[in-house]
Amino acid sequence: MVYTQSEEGFYFELIKQLDDEHWNFVNEDCRRIYEEDNVALVRLEIEADIEYLIVEGAMQVYRATGDLAWLIKMLPKLEKGIEYCTSSPKRWDKEHGLVKRAYTIDTWDITYDPNSVHDRRIHENERMCAMHGDNSGVYQAMLLLAQINDLAVKPSKADYWRKKAHTLRENIFRYLWNGKYFVHQLPLNCEPLDDKENERISLSNAYDINRGLTDLAQSRSIIEEYLERRKKTAAFAEWFTIDPWYEKFCKEKPGTYINGAISPFTAGELAKAALRNGYEEYGWDIIKRVMELSERDGTVYFLYSPQDSMPQGGGPSGWGAAAFISAVDEALAGVEDASCLYETIRFSPRFAVTEYTELRYITGYEPKGKYVDVRYICTQKGMRYDVRSQTRKLEAHILLPRGKTCAKVLLNGQKIAFEIVAVGESLYVDFATEGKPLISIEILFA
Repeated sequence: MVYTQSEEGFYFELIKQLDDEHWNFVNEDCRRIYEEDNVALVRLEIEADIEYLIVEGAMQVYRATGDLAWLIKMLPKLEKGIEYCTSSPKRWDKEHGLVKRAYTIDTWDITYDPNSVHDRRIHENERMCAMHGDNSGVYQAMLLLAQINDLAVKPSKADYWRKKAHTLRENIFRYLWNGKYFVHQLPLNCEPLDDKENERISLSNAYDINRGLTDLAQSRSIIEEYLERRKKTAAFAEWFTIDPWYEKFCKEKPGTYINGAISPFTAGELAKAALRNGYEEYGWDIIKRVMELSERDGTVYFLYSPQDSMPQGGGPSGWGAAAFISAVDEALAGVEDASCLYETIRFSPRFAVTEYTELRYITGYEPKGKYVDVRYICTQKGMRYDVRSQTRKLEAHILLPRGKTCAKVLLNGQKIAFEIVAVGESLYVDFATEGKPLISIEILFA
């Protein structure tokens, strides 16, 4: 982070050997050449998502290591990156108060212009747009910066970032929300590429939910849109990069690559959002369908053809696999690190939506020896979760099976108070407890 941030505040995103032509896709201000090491640092200029991803990445490092001193040391650079995004004429549209980018498909790094395959510069009079995914990413980054400032005991700066996040969220909904979901691109200095931009749903809609941008009703509205499109689409799945596709975008034909292919990263984010927002059956269904593809092919591919579900390749398969694992880890198993090293766990398991009556799930940070080991059993009379961990606090939010309610909760054999919370039509049992090496939770049905 120290060496890959420019004086202006942006980050170089690629490290490439000099025989890789990416360094020649940009001007000198967006590259650094190290001939003695045969490498170049490159920032693809039309990309607008790097700075907020760095903030998210830094927070993940802190959670996995507990190194607060390092996080606080990095804080000024993290803040500098987001200040750059919200002030540079290249990145910020003052009129709408939104992050902007060149006219791409969602978060991608090529425009409709075929020359952009080998030219990632922002040219004079470049067609620019505001894309919801960039803005939800910066919104989340601002809230994370507020959290880091809280940890650094800087309350005034934490308040500063929360206020900025609040204003950005207002602008996002004012200009990018169509009443049901977020429109694809809002052209700022040009006409739309066609007449379908306000009806296009692009992959970042699922990310927007999981970044905390939407409330429950808005989240459910986006999920409902995906459910409706699943009914209508001729594609094998509704996990579109974009829908409807463009008749032509750059060199990509309809249904290929970013122009309408089916993506497991959309699937993973959508499954996570569905599980968390009262569509647990739908979230589990998505996970099962991705598992079927993985079992068929022996792996998870980057993109799939809409017509026949065959792999298209074209990018890092780890992106989709990571989104899928995150959905299972944080939403199905429901193990979320609310602090660092699982010192506080948000425990929201949704195994009750599956066909299984017994399960075991283990996750954690192996280098630090931190783990969470969950055992689950469900009968006609109730459910039991045994949680082994080193947590200091567990905040429970446990899904009840459909049609069941809770009469009693036993915590390590002792009756405790609890609350029944509705999320859509789903019911959850909520309570909090101090950490113990073994937390045994029995939920007895009424």
